[in-house]
Amino acid sequence: MPHPAPRASPAEPKSITWRKIAAWAGWVLAWFWAIFGIGGGLWLMITRGPLPLTNGWFILFSGLAACPLSATLWQKLFHRRLSGSTRLIAALLFVVAGRIALLIGNRVPWLSR
Repeated sequence: MPHPAPRASPAEPKSITWRKIAAWAGWVLAWFWAIFGIGGGLWLMITRGPLPLTNGWFILFSGLAACPLSATLWQKLFHRRLSGSTRLIAALLFVVAGRIALLIGNRVPWLSR
């Protein structure tokens, strides 16, 4: 007859693994990037105006993509979980798109004034 697995007593300290440390660090960095991106994007749009599109829009959307709060809202609305790697890739794609827009901005009339 199999014996039940022993239970850990509540007095025993929980082990800290690298996976937990990485998850915590990712959560902190996601919040940092969200605050930095959303705040910086809004600041650029307030100080320089909303046009051209390179004035803060791409960094604002990058911050929104990385934000854990927007991932929670997505999960509540669409019943699908966004992983951290998905949010990271989306945030990086917005940054890359912003850099490309800066490079070609002078050649495309709707990207520059």
